[in-house]
Amino acid sequence: MPPSPSRNEELTVEEHVRLKKSINGPITQEGDRPQKKFYRQRAHCNPLSHNDTLDYPIRPSDMDWTTELYPSLDATQAPTVLDVGCGFGGLSMALATLLPDHIILGLEIRVKVTEYVRLRIAHARQQENTHHNCSVLRTNSMKVLTNYFAQASIHKLFFCFPDPQFKRKNHCRRIVTDRLLSQYAYVLKPGIGRLYCITDVKELHDWHVKHCDAHPLFRRIVVDDEGLTVNDQIQSDVDPCIEVMRTATEEGKKVERNQGSKYFAVYKRIANHEASKVTASNFFGMKA
Repeated sequence: MPPSPSRNEELTVEEHVRLKKSINGPITQEGDRPQKKFYRQRAHCNPLSHNDTLDYPIRPSDMDWTTELYPSLDATQAPTVLDVGCGFGGLSMALATLLPDHIILGLEIRVKVTEYVRLRIAHARQQENTHHNCSVLRTNSMKVLTNYFAQASIHKLFFCFPDPQFKRKNHCRRIVTDRLLSQYAYVLKPGIGRLYCITDVKELHDWHVKHCDAHPLFRRIVVDDEGLTVNDQIQSDVDPCIEVMRTATEEGKKVERNQGSKYFAVYKRIANHEASKVTASNFFGMKA
């Protein structure tokens, strides 16, 4: 049994989890359903402060998706739907059922929350023989997204109830910025890719709309309260992902209990030839 750390010794979250497992055994046995109370962590963290704590591939072709994440899938397959900042995995689990022909991947930066989602998926696979097309990966999506995913390889990107980062000096930490939108446009499949945003903060919703509207490779899909699309002929009449996005996440359920408002927007990654000529003024949404 390893010695217990002194009171003055500081441990990282990963070291704390490993120490707890080595002394008391795992909190949840593999295949059992995890209890959320053992895996709670701060709701948000600073993605810019995580520098060299995570391993990631140099290029997408170096990534092995099947060994640990999708053992039942073919080695040539890779994720096509991303739930960025997946939290406790409510949306990822729901999307795996809703989109059985797609491979769903939840991306989460917090170690304890990631472990909870991994155990939740493992339980569904072993006990119910479901969710073989769903997995979770701990990573920093704001920094290394293109190290994992090739150009035009993703069909859907979800950003559900992200950290509002209210202070002006912290706006660079928001998950939707001009720089990051260009990365999202790179990995989304032109003409098919969809970007979904939802929040309970009106100010953040307005930020999402402002920056997505200004980007030359994204065009907003106008959707009414019933999920019916108004201005996109390629899209089917009803996008079932919208309702799941509004109701399946843990944060969305909390907003519902508190009778709060939810604001969402859906954007299509347009084909390159549909984009207007890019200049310094129209790229950043500035008037000449």
